[in-house]
Amino acid sequence: FYSLLPCGSGVVFGHYCQLNFILDCFVNYYSYLITPFLAWLVAGCLKFLINSIKARQLAFGLIGYGGLPSNHSAIVSSMVALIAFKEGIDTPAFGVALTLAFIVLLDANSLRRAVGKHAVAINKLAKDDPEYQQLRERMGHTKIEILAGVIVGVAVVYPIVFI
Repeated sequence: FYSLLPCGSGVVFGHYCQLNFILDCFVNYYSYLITPFLAWLVAGCLKFLINSIKARQLAFGLIGYGGLPSNHSAIVSSMVALIAFKEGIDTPAFGVALTLAFIVLLDANSLRRAVGKHAVAINKLAKDDPEYQQLRERMGHTKIEILAGVIVGVAVVYPIVFI
């Protein structure tokens, strides 16, 4: 039964047809679900690799908020790009995705970055308290980190839509 899958106008036997069917099913039905996850995964792996190269050791301790590329930027930009390429920029879905992306990108650059700066100041003030648990200082992103996340998000979408 699985070797008889519809391909084009007729029925073709073999594994090549199954692969095409699976790819068509993914691109047409599941791309909106899988794409943000792929963007998060690619950005996270790149961030781990970049941090490991900078630290000259495996950088498991640097996993989290902040750093290049921005995971949040990659996730929201992948959805904006996917909707733009598949449905067009004149759709309500594109408007909602773009609005959400702006909120996330502005939050990453301003609010979360300010929280990180405050954490640095609070940690300095409380460094002599033995019971004080240090706050995470790596929060938010620079504009370059956000731009890198946007590039990763769009790059993840490209093969899904155009290949």
